[in-house]
Amino acid sequence: MNKNPLPLIIAAILLSGCTSFYQLVKISPSAKLMDISYTTDAPNSLYQFHYADTLNNTFLKELRTANNLEQLTAGQSELEKIKTILDWTSKQWSHNGSNTPTKSDALTILSEARQGKQFRCVEYGIVATAAHNSIGIPARTLGLKTRDVEKVRRGAGHVVSEVYSNELGKWIYIDPQFNIMPTLNGTPLTGVEFQKAIYNKDAGLVLVNKQGPLSKEDSDSYIKWIGKYLFYFDILFDQKTLDSDKFNRINGMSKLTLVPTGHKEPRIFQRSNKINYSYYTNSLNDFYRKPELIKHPKHP
Repeated sequence: MNKNPLPLIIAAILLSGCTSFYQLVKISPSAKLMDISYTTDAPNSLYQFHYADTLNNTFLKELRTANNLEQLTAGQSELEKIKTILDWTSKQWSHNGSNTPTKSDALTILSEARQGKQFRCVEYGIVATAAHNSIGIPARTLGLKTRDVEKVRRGAGHVVSEVYSNELGKWIYIDPQFNIMPTLNGTPLTGVEFQKAIYNKDAGLVLVNKQGPLSKEDSDSYIKWIGKYLFYFDILFDQKTLDSDKFNRINGMSKLTLVPTGHKEPRIFQRSNKINYSYYTNSLNDFYRKPELIKHPKHP
């Protein structure tokens, strides 16, 4: 008689189809969604976010001029411009999850993409963020992490962008790798709102891009895949400095991570990489405050 029931239990689970082997041994993230919430505490004055002054930023001027971004978006409404830049970014290269550019800035990424290189979700986020900033629409690269980010070995993160709509007075989630913007009853969503709409299975949730609504098949596929990543959200305090060695930091911290109320602050990424660069908050008012230009003596 087999005194160790574990092999039999694993075999039974695998044969039942209740879970995948990879999830069982904590290699890849769990797809189970949770009902999560955040506070609306007053924003912490310690956290200051730096956004690009488009007119006086020579890098962004070169980016929009070299890529004809003003002409590409001429005569469009704000929302149309966002969709146009989203669409443009998604078409600059084909995704490759293993490649990285020689430097992590939009000009380098685009130059190397035109030489035939392909990059990760990270680079789509960087380019989309810079391109929106270059035409005067505040944007930030948004890191997404699963609730089991500390336990799994792979696939615990994804990178997208959020852009700020002055017309709507809110941040808007976009995924430039997949050319997707989520909306609920016609209104674009933040990352947090997107998670809530997926969890609630809201009938008014529609994924769109410049060409219009996605097909039901494409929408269902993306929603099924992305839901697990909409748990922890992080952003850089500095969205205007292009050299990562010179990012404006607050007491050595370069990022702010939004953590659902009652859940732990993640300190490890995929079992091995320390998260020692972030402050943490449960407050939506910290994470989703209106962007304002802040001057810094080292980076005017």
